[in-house]
Amino acid sequence: MKTPATDWPETTCLPILSSQAQGWENILVEQFQHPTGETRGDYSNEHVIHMPLVRRPVPLLLIQGGKTHAGLYGKGDISITPVMTPFFARCARWDSDDHFLQIRIASRFIQSVARETFDKNPDQLELLLEFRIRDPQIEAIGMMLLSELKQENLGGRLYIESLTYVLAVHLLRDYAAAKPRLTVYRGGLPQRQLLQVLEYIEEHLDQDIKLADLAALLGMSQFHFSHLFKQSIGMAPYQYLLQQRIELAKQLLKQTNRSIVNIALLCGFNSHSHLSKQFRQLTGMTPKAYRSG
Repeated sequence: MKTPATDWPETTCLPILSSQAQGWENILVEQFQHPTGETRGDYSNEHVIHMPLVRRPVPLLLIQGGKTHAGLYGKGDISITPVMTPFFARCARWDSDDHFLQIRIASRFIQSVARETFDKNPDQLELLLEFRIRDPQIEAIGMMLLSELKQENLGGRLYIESLTYVLAVHLLRDYAAAKPRLTVYRGGLPQRQLLQVLEYIEEHLDQDIKLADLAALLGMSQFHFSHLFKQSIGMAPYQYLLQQRIELAKQLLKQTNRSIVNIALLCGFNSHSHLSKQFRQLTGMTPKAYRSG
């Protein structure tokens, strides 16, 4: 399944960090400094998740779709505003270092996931409006997306796609008005299918491999593919891809005189620093040190 990138509408409050320039598909992740006073929004194509990143709870008045919520809003409190739902927020006091994370996920992507993963008619899809809920999984995904945002997507597109897909499935499973039933397949991928995927990854290490591409090879949903792949290999697709890229880099560092910049590109990294950071995380040393060791 491939969904084109969204032309995200501009907001009146400029973000400190934004994934818009990084080319993430189906999801927009932005970190804002809280403005004092009032904030309004009305997104016609996206579901919106708000996560405060504040030092201490602050009093907040929030109106979502005609429903009014008032209370202390602190770190770990999450709100979900479904597509086409106007919202209004008012807070009289923010500290200068108070930030919030806004995640906007394309409604057409949620619809595609509903159809593909749950075999659910997207016309019957309705996400629930939520205010000040606690959801450790959404919070964990949000913080991982924020980490990638700060590091300029060093984990790779496959990692971002995986997080986006898991978030979409979680929203559908836990926050849809009619709870869909998710079929989970066990036992891993058949050997023939697993080898097909591993060979594809090996032949395309220098390219931008997408989760949708791998799932399409086997004609299954991204969720089920990721689940079965991890059962077969013991790690997620993005982890395996990164491991194989590092293994190829190690081979080229020891067996060739290519520059580290050239090796980075051959292994699917976008720069010398991109390779160096991931190489150090997996091996404990820099590419230069590995080559000379």
